[in-house]
Amino acid sequence: MPWTVSPNDTSVAADPRCAHWCASAVTLARSGAKAPQDSKAGDGKRRFGFGGVALGPSVVGLRLLAVALFISAGVTLSCGGEARPEKKLPLPGEAWRIDGHTAFLIPAAEPPPAGRPKPWVWYAPTLPPYPGEAERWMFDRFTRAGVAIAGIDVGESYGSPSGRAGFSALYAELTNHRGYSSQPVLLGRSRGGLQLINWAADHPAQVAAFAGIYPVCNLASYPGLAKAAPAYGLTLEKLTAGLSLHNPIDRLAPLAAARIPLFAIHGDVDRLVPLEANSGLLRERYTALGGTMKLVVPPGQGHSMWTGFFQSEELVAFVLHHAFPSPTP
Repeated sequence: MPWTVSPNDTSVAADPRCAHWCASAVTLARSGAKAPQDSKAGDGKRRFGFGGVALGPSVVGLRLLAVALFISAGVTLSCGGEARPEKKLPLPGEAWRIDGHTAFLIPAAEPPPAGRPKPWVWYAPTLPPYPGEAERWMFDRFTRAGVAIAGIDVGESYGSPSGRAGFSALYAELTNHRGYSSQPVLLGRSRGGLQLINWAADHPAQVAAFAGIYPVCNLASYPGLAKAAPAYGLTLEKLTAGLSLHNPIDRLAPLAAARIPLFAIHGDVDRLVPLEANSGLLRERYTALGGTMKLVVPPGQGHSMWTGFFQSEELVAFVLHHAFPSPTP
């Protein structure tokens, strides 16, 4: 019988006993009231009560008190006693585990019209520091427009098959169980480009568009094949020999065939992720395949926290334009 409580979430399972325990614990934790008092019932047995409702044996009262104490400490619990993962987000949202990976979801400020799937942006990389405060401005623009943001931490997988499997688990959770659109807009910051473009190449029908902030598109450029090989479970020699099977920049044909629009903003003095070997090469190859891509190149900008990367009106307009599914005629 699953149930969860958190300092900001009083949702509980349909079972009224769980509902009472959780609601009582939340009330107790937030109000600073004393622990539930015990009393004797007419049959002489001691019962713990809260809010005028008898909760049963003392173990129930102790359990309630324990839940309240955990809530006071800011810990989110499940019925099985498992703590939800801690994930600092730039806007209010939730974090949970999918197949052992930490996932997050920042909901839209307003739900879509009834019967319409919920639009969302798929952000990568999701790592302990990311997304961070730099993304707050554009995430706020997305959520106010009715678009949620989600992601999953698959570690430094560099777009490998194992990392893409974790991505597929997040996609299945959001689309099959939470009512989100089957075609999210992908938003890759730096090495998030490797993860998202490779996943999109496997699933072009499940993508509305891709946008990137100085996205990595080329394993040979970053992190380099020697560093990427272990993430792919390959030796350097095998990854080098089969690079075209794994490198995002070589896997663009399915996206072009599906007419997936691309966008990137990338500085012209980026030394860590050079423009020419990544977004520049991406546009060159993608347009040669018949695809469309808009590339914005701020002069004199490198791989930095320049606010123009994270407060780009052009990027926000592109994402919002493609985030909302077209109505079915």
